[in-house]
Amino acid sequence: MSSSLVARSAFNKNVAAALARRSLRPLAVQARGAADHAYVAGGPIYRGSVNDPTPFPPPSKTHGSYHWAFERLLSAGLVPLTVAAFATSGTNYPILDGLLGISLVMHSHIGFDSILVDYLHPRKFPRLGPLSTWALRATTAGVLVGVYQFNTNDIGLTELIVRAWHA
Repeated sequence: MSSSLVARSAFNKNVAAALARRSLRPLAVQARGAADHAYVAGGPIYRGSVNDPTPFPPPSKTHGSYHWAFERLLSAGLVPLTVAAFATSGTNYPILDGLLGISLVMHSHIGFDSILVDYLHPRKFPRLGPLSTWALRATTAGVLVGVYQFNTNDIGLTELIVRAWHA
């Protein structure tokens, strides 16, 4: 009785393995052909086998630990800069007002850039991703020009917030 169970289970394993090899072969051929396309639904199909190493991106000072440290330094520096700008009047210290304006714009730019990197990656969105990144860069440049104009030709950022606060 037990020998017939062993024989049946061995037969079933061999049949199942043969069927799986035959039925999965077209998928393997499709996967190799689809690797040439830029986008595949459900994610990319990598070239090579499972045992091949993943290529690492080249090191860059604008990404990684330097970039992370700059973001944290900017975020932490905004707290004393904001307190100093409101403790003193912005019209008496225009350099401090300018630093606050630039720091706020750069902090916002880094935050929005992180959103674009996470949700509109160029691999998944080959046209919308780079377009959004360049739109963010153009908007940031325009806002920096506007902050400069407002701080030099008008009352300044800190004075505007003080007036709006007391209105």
